[in-house]
Amino acid sequence: MYAIGQILRVLREEREMQLSNVQEISGIEMTLLSKIETGKRLPTIEQVQKLARIYDFDDKTLLIQRESDQILVNVKSPDIAVEALRVATDKLNFGEKYLQRFQEEIYRAPLALESRRYIGSKSKLSDWIMEIIDSETEGVQIFCDIFAGTGTIANHAIKKYDRVIINDFLYANHVIYKAFFGSGEWSKQVISKHIASYNSIDPDTLEDNFFSINFGDKYYDYKVSKVIGFIRDDIEAKKNILTEKEYNILLATLIYNIDKIANTVGHFEAYIKKPIKSQPLILRPIDACSFEHVEIYREDSNELAKKISCDLLYIDPPYNSRQYCRFYHLYETLVKWNKPKLFGVALKPAPENMSKYCSIKAVDAFRDLVTSIETKYIVVSYNNTYNSKSNSSENKIRLEEIKSILEELGETNIFDKSHRCFNAGKTEFDDHRELLFVTKKHGKKNI
Repeated sequence: MYAIGQILRVLREEREMQLSNVQEISGIEMTLLSKIETGKRLPTIEQVQKLARIYDFDDKTLLIQRESDQILVNVKSPDIAVEALRVATDKLNFGEKYLQRFQEEIYRAPLALESRRYIGSKSKLSDWIMEIIDSETEGVQIFCDIFAGTGTIANHAIKKYDRVIINDFLYANHVIYKAFFGSGEWSKQVISKHIASYNSIDPDTLEDNFFSINFGDKYYDYKVSKVIGFIRDDIEAKKNILTEKEYNILLATLIYNIDKIANTVGHFEAYIKKPIKSQPLILRPIDACSFEHVEIYREDSNELAKKISCDLLYIDPPYNSRQYCRFYHLYETLVKWNKPKLFGVALKPAPENMSKYCSIKAVDAFRDLVTSIETKYIVVSYNNTYNSKSNSSENKIRLEEIKSILEELGETNIFDKSHRCFNAGKTEFDDHRELLFVTKKHGKKNI
């Protein structure tokens, strides 16, 4: 219902006028006047101006009432209406400069841990996973994420548990965990100063470097690749004057920002064979924090399991033949910065850190892991891509094998949720589901 109609009716009645009188003077049909006054129709600007003259009332005041009605009737989300009106006001005040101000706000906002593209990321499943863990476990103080990947689950665990152990074999992931979670001294001013300096770089003034020679006009625009290589060289050159935390934050900042403009489908198995859209590299800071109750490792998971104990072991290993160190080889090269010889069209270094979980040894490796560690609970993330028609996507560990191994250890419950999986466009998965196994071990010691 439009409030402007009720206001016009009050003005008419105060002047002791009938609708027929108003129709005669204004030329507006009486049926239309009636619909306007009952709030069923919004008057036009011209109609409001005519009625304002007839009622001897300020037309600007009435037009403001009309515009406010029109805004409110278009509001689809009442809970954000006030904020939307504030933004609308800013747009009116700043005009063409508004977009520039908005972009500046975006660039000031830190990048969240979950904003990175990564195969098998649990960012959209993390709430569901943690809700099940909450309902199915008790007395958990020490949480271990032994294949941490993006760190999403560990990020949730940090907020809940007294001690959190984070592990992953990739160099890039290790740096990211230390940047987002690791303890140690660091200065926001130092980070901001370096980011501002990097954002002012003119690529035309830079010489070729390892990164631009190898990856320019392939994974990144050539000019951007020169900037990336220059920044990486500069971070390394300043390693001795940066704290360890600052060094890791700057590396993670570089990774997270170039991830958004990479000429790929989300990994570095190949680059898109099309002209690259030219766009500048503008670094945004990452949302770095420091936690004293977090332990960060870069070890073989099966070896680490023999050295630690925890109350809950969360396992989300690779299950198919896709090696993460090969899918994200560019970030591994960028972090290690040993400027290795690169091979093939994808420009990968020589293989290293190859996971047993991506091979025929996967079942034996899984059994060794869960029986080696001292823990109360084992929680395993799994998906049903074992039905995949693609050999590379087909799981190396079958659901029945995981279920059998876990049931030997203790009471096991299985939960599942429909979930759209990573798909580069060549593999079809029908009714893709994420499964979560929760096992309460017979005893805290391994069997």
